[in-house]
Amino acid sequence: MTVFPRAAFAAVDQTSLLGDLRDSHDVFGLSIFIGLVLFATITALLHLAGRRRWMQRESALSADLNDLRAKLDRAETFLAAEPQIIIAWGLQSNEPEIEGDLTLVSDVPVARRVLGFGSWLPPEKAQKLDNCVANLRERGEAFRLAAVSLGGRYLEIEGRAVTGRAVMRIRDVSGDRLEATRLRERQTRTVAELESLKAMLDAVPCPAWSREASGKLTWVNTAYVRAVEAKDARDALMRGTELLETSARDAAAAKRDKGEVFRIQSAAVVAGYRRSLEIVEVPSEGIATGLAIDVSELEAVRVDLQQQMTAHARTLDQLSTAVAIFDRRKQLVFHNSAYRQLWSLDLPFLDQHPSESEILDRLRAKRMLPEQADFRAWKETHLSGYQSPDTAEQVWYLPDGRTLRAVVNPNPQSGVTYLFDDVTEHFHLESKFNAQTRVQGETLDTLKEGVAVFSTDGRLKLSNAAFARLWRLDAATLDDKPHIDQVAKLCAELCPDDEAWSVLRLAVAGLHDQRTGIERRLTCRDGSIIDCSVAPLPDGATLLTFTDTTASVNVERALTERNQALLDTEKLRNDFVHHVSYELRSPLTNIIGFIQLLGDGSIGSLNPKQTEYVGYVMKSSAALLAIINDILDLATIDTGATELTLKPIDILATIKAAVEGVQDRLAESSLTLQIVADEEIGAFTADAKRVRQVLFNLLSNAIGFSAPGQTVTLQAARRGDDVVFRISDQGRGIPHDVIAHVFDRFHSNTIGSRHRGVGLGLSIVKSFVELHGGNVLITSAPGEGTTVTCVFPARDHGADDAPAIAARQ
Repeated sequence: MTVFPRAAFAAVDQTSLLGDLRDSHDVFGLSIFIGLVLFATITALLHLAGRRRWMQRESALSADLNDLRAKLDRAETFLAAEPQIIIAWGLQSNEPEIEGDLTLVSDVPVARRVLGFGSWLPPEKAQKLDNCVANLRERGEAFRLAAVSLGGRYLEIEGRAVTGRAVMRIRDVSGDRLEATRLRERQTRTVAELESLKAMLDAVPCPAWSREASGKLTWVNTAYVRAVEAKDARDALMRGTELLETSARDAAAAKRDKGEVFRIQSAAVVAGYRRSLEIVEVPSEGIATGLAIDVSELEAVRVDLQQQMTAHARTLDQLSTAVAIFDRRKQLVFHNSAYRQLWSLDLPFLDQHPSESEILDRLRAKRMLPEQADFRAWKETHLSGYQSPDTAEQVWYLPDGRTLRAVVNPNPQSGVTYLFDDVTEHFHLESKFNAQTRVQGETLDTLKEGVAVFSTDGRLKLSNAAFARLWRLDAATLDDKPHIDQVAKLCAELCPDDEAWSVLRLAVAGLHDQRTGIERRLTCRDGSIIDCSVAPLPDGATLLTFTDTTASVNVERALTERNQALLDTEKLRNDFVHHVSYELRSPLTNIIGFIQLLGDGSIGSLNPKQTEYVGYVMKSSAALLAIINDILDLATIDTGATELTLKPIDILATIKAAVEGVQDRLAESSLTLQIVADEEIGAFTADAKRVRQVLFNLLSNAIGFSAPGQTVTLQAARRGDDVVFRISDQGRGIPHDVIAHVFDRFHSNTIGSRHRGVGLGLSIVKSFVELHGGNVLITSAPGEGTTVTCVFPARDHGADDAPAIAARQ
């Protein structure tokens, strides 16, 4: 392997690199040259093309400029053709452009003065124009106004949005244009007035309409629509719904053809009701406008007023006060019978409506007027009441001894009304009243009760001698009319009850929404008891009555103590009866048990005599047990401890259970029992045991008072919400003086019958029926038998196991 030195390699590499660089430089220079040539060529071509376009654009802009200059010239020509001012606001700038003849609005040709609207327009117009300009600039709302400047020029001001700019033009109008502007203003005002009139007619409750000469409706208001029950005005016009009847429309058409106003009062159906209408229709220039006013209420009021006036006249005619009404001509227009009777005047004379002067002359001739030294002067003074606005009152003393109270009352419609009252009796009554007052004073002084009357200011107004004597007060002190505070302080020395006296002072001198009476009992130092009664009087005064009740209180205490002792005794008696009854029933039950053992032969046979005696003992023991049970039931009822076990009971089954208990007695007495009850009578809610006991007692009672061969009837029926049991017999009956006591305990009227008892059966019946919420009725007459009716409420509880309900008598 040959090794070359490093320097040799370096020389070879350098020679190669220089050759490569020379080749690259030549290529790069050529590229740049070619690029420059291409760029110059393209630039020259673009320059030529752009120059051609610029020349074309310059020619077009020059043409447009010439066209705009021509338009500007024409616009300036048009603007100068008439006196006007143009104001334009841009989108970005608040400064307006103002062009035109500024002398239209101001003698000083300053552009900014045009915007001071108040300097050349009246204040109201200036404010309106200012609002219109603001709306134009903010929302683009166009406007047109006609105004008269302060200099007397007629101006037309118009504003609108043009290509995003707000433009306002002010023009001077004259000649035909001025006339047109005035007509336009008049039309606007007329239309506004017409719309306002229609709006007003829409608001009124009276139907209104307008129609053509042919009679066709052209407009109706809201009230008309409601009256004809249409959907709206358009519906009423399309259907031609008429409010007036045919006869009224024909009469209106005849008046319309003549050009005359049509007036009539006619009936029409308004909203389904027939009403009386006052109709007016006025023709004008081929159009007739009508209005219908509902006068139904007015007619009703007129009729009612006439009736009231008639009733008023009848009422006045029934008064004892003489009434006479004179009009402004001083002629009589109304009088009542009392006036005619008072002055004894003839009815034909009064019906001629004479003047008051004529009436006074006639009364003077009959000597029925007060005696006067100068009658003419008195008459003139009396007749001057027609000119006086105030009511005058006079007293006339007549020659016949009567005294009259005369009231002269001016009428609102001129004239006067005279009221004459015969007060002769009043004076007599007043004197009698004064005498009666003295009598009452003397009467009060003789009373044993202390009486004191205090006026509304709290001071003593009246008292009797018993009041001063009761409270040991000095008569001189009472004569000074002391205040209630002072009286209470003086009386407190005898009765130091501060609370009671505070209540009395408040009742006399306090301010109350409602005054009521008060009663208090006062205890004095000496042990006496005084009852105080406070009663408000109609005149606002207060009456205090003091009564010494020491003796009655002592008696009351004694009676209270005695009553309490009686109650304690009754409780002791009930407890004794209850305890003894329980103690008797236990051994009696044993006796009955042993007797039953002896009677049935289980412990040995008895001879006939012993068997007979055992039967007697059994009957007596059973009767004694029944009496004890009745006493226990009554004692339980009295103590309020009786409990009723309420549940649905079958009525027929209950009757059969009660009848089984009296079968042996029916057989012994040779009686017939008749049961009258519907098989479908069903059940009702009650205590089965107590109902059987009630029926058993009533049947036993009927059997005991019946003779052999008679019939006892048991009826059961439903009557509404009640169940009724009726037991009747054909016995001797009950006397009227005894029937009121048949339900009393231990009351028995068995004379003349086989029945024996202690008088508890009917008492128990009544108690048990009332515990159920029912009642017992009894009807009887001597020799006709007795009927007992028990009415039970038919409760509907629905549950067979109803809980026990504590029933208290």
